[in-house]
Amino acid sequence: MKDQKVKELNTADFVTPVKKHQDKQRVVHRKSKNRGAGKHGFSESNPGIFEKLLPIKKKVVHHEVFELMGQGELPLKEFRKTLLNFYPLVENFPKFMALNLAKTRCHKPGHEEAKQWLIANIAVEQNHAKWYRGWAEGFGISEEEITHVKPTPAMEAVVNYLWKTNEMSTVPVCFSATNVGIEWATGEWSKKVEAGVKSYLDKGLIDGNRKIMAWLKAHTNYDDKHPYEAMELVLGCAENETELNDSLEAAERSLEYYKIALDDCLK
Repeated sequence: MKDQKVKELNTADFVTPVKKHQDKQRVVHRKSKNRGAGKHGFSESNPGIFEKLLPIKKKVVHHEVFELMGQGELPLKEFRKTLLNFYPLVENFPKFMALNLAKTRCHKPGHEEAKQWLIANIAVEQNHAKWYRGWAEGFGISEEEITHVKPTPAMEAVVNYLWKTNEMSTVPVCFSATNVGIEWATGEWSKKVEAGVKSYLDKGLIDGNRKIMAWLKAHTNYDDKHPYEAMELVLGCAENETELNDSLEAAERSLEYYKIALDDCLK
């Protein structure tokens, strides 16, 4: 009888809360999608103080790698190299956000909203890593290759910078380096690359499965408003002008490393 009660307790305490969390997560993301521009009205046409980042973001979004991908003309060898080198960034992304989550404090302005946002979106980013592996699989990359990939020094520099920043910097700086700097550009280039991947499929150059488009489709939608929400969180959590300037510099440095990693993919 005691064993039976233990089983019932375990089911109630662990299985049900997990389901409740999953249900809550779906609600959070439905709200996130419909949240609108936010208090400061950040959008593609109104980046506000983040306008400073537009020149370096443009260099990433319109990089030759993504232009060729979007036209369906990047040779498969270079395409596979790019997919492999960027996997550590994708796989570690929710871990960067988890480091920032650990810094949130309920008594600080903006931190409660930041905490809820991070909790909801970390789960989404974990799924993105699985979908990215599906994309790589469609381009002929084996499970062994992507699991044990050794990225180039240029790509490692991006990952190491984000580890260091999310371990040592403040909440708004981490948001800016990670969710503004990286995701803002990613959401934009994903749209053109999605069309290019369809071209590879039409030519029969890659394996056509449902998984191959999942990551791109997620980023053309999910990342559409995501960086603008992150911008709101940067402003909501920054305690002074110095911290705000540090945040802008962190996003700029992320984009600079991003471009260097892309340059390396064509070597």
